[in-house]
Amino acid sequence: MPAVARFDLKMNVEEKDVVARAAALMGTTMAAFVRTAAKEKARELLDRESRITMSTQDFQAFTAALNGAFSPNAALQHAMNLAREVRRA
Repeated sequence: MPAVARFDLKMNVEEKDVVARAAALMGTTMAAFVRTAAKEKARELLDRESRITMSTQDFQAFTAALNGAFSPNAALQHAMNLAREVRRA
């Protein structure tokens, strides 16, 4: 059985009435209704925020940068040289 955590929620009388009526229409408890609604909303938000949306122009610039020749700047070249020396030691 998965671990269970408690979450307390306070709402005003009007909010409680709305949730109670909606839960009754769904044939479920208020707790189950709120839990399901919160989980759905959280998943939508997490899904939306885990994606990067680019315009066509931005995507083309991004892919061109990925496909283009790479040349490290002086600081990165120095760091890579140091890393090669450390591996040999």
